[in-house]
Amino acid sequence: MTRQAILEQAATLASQVGLEGLTIGSLAEALELSKSGLLAHFRSKEALQIQLLDFAVERFVDAVVRPALAAPRGEARVRALFERWLEWPKHGSLAGCIFVALATELDDRPGPARDRLVQAQKDWLEVMATCFRTGIAEGHFRPDADPELFAYSLHGIMLAHHHAQRLLEDPKAIQHSRNAFEALLAAARPSHS
Repeated sequence: MTRQAILEQAATLASQVGLEGLTIGSLAEALELSKSGLLAHFRSKEALQIQLLDFAVERFVDAVVRPALAAPRGEARVRALFERWLEWPKHGSLAGCIFVALATELDDRPGPARDRLVQAQKDWLEVMATCFRTGIAEGHFRPDADPELFAYSLHGIMLAHHHAQRLLEDPKAIQHSRNAFEALLAAARPSHS
């Protein structure tokens, strides 16, 4: 069995039971492998957790970031990031956004898995801020607009979206998220008097 197939199954399990619930034993059972066979791929539960996070980040980059970066610089690219991000929870066999689930699980649990998740989230905020900066350079957004605040606000919209859609099952979640995004863009555009 390939490492890719193992990580696919690990991601599916982790999206259901969290990182702590994901054990070498439960993964081996789901894959119909021996524990020793699985340990040949991952030295420990901690190594499995880190590689699972790396796998999820790689998947996110492939599904959201790379396609969005192919859009024209500026507002079109920021829009592409937002739209691809809305679609992200539908990719693969993950139930919802694994990063949101793990952020709740790991927020007050120090260790390598939390450190890796924190770095991934900081990298994602920087991607959003950088795309917004190019929008400023292209004249699509005000020169005095704050890229870090924009990224923070966009991240907040997406967290609210995830909560409304997954937990509250709000049928208006997508529309509210799109309206909030449009308001965020409108506030960032230069005023033409």
